Amino acid sequence: MRTYDFAPLYRSTVGFDRLATMLDRALSAEVTPNSYPPYNIEKSGDDKYRITVAVAGFTEDEISVEMRDGQLVISAKKAETDTDENINYLHRGIAARAFEKRFQLADHVRATGAESENGLLHVDLVREVPEALKPRRIEIANAAKTIEAKPSKKKVLEA
Repeated sequence: MRTYDFAPLYRSTVGFDRLATMLDRALSAEVTPNSYPPYNIEKSGDDKYRITVAVAGFTEDEISVEMRDGQLVISAKKAETDTDENINYLHRGIAARAFEKRFQLADHVRATGAESENGLLHVDLVREVPEALKPRRIEIANAAKTIEAKPSKKKVLEA
């Protein structure tokens, strides 16, 4: 595997720390990413997204959904119960192990809600670009029309 040194990038740029950190994190990630639990990422509109994670076997109390440092972090940990110690499994194929999934979010993307249904956790996301950052159309004024439209400054003297 190749490794890249981003030190020159840090030395010669200002304000791109987040981009360099994202590149560094992406390139240093495992070659075979962890696929547990399975998930989908859907785009349901121009600025609407949904992440669906299979969380079968977990209750709502055992699942945590947080936004921190530009990331959506979904984690779950099975609560310890006394009945688990008394059960002798002949085959255990249902994975109920703890997990943590991280999704890097773009600027101005935030979670609007989460719901659990039929063993699936749905997290709805929306991109809300502030008005100040949206493109604006600037009208171009015609100088000739502006001069003609000015009212005359002649004063009428009345006797």
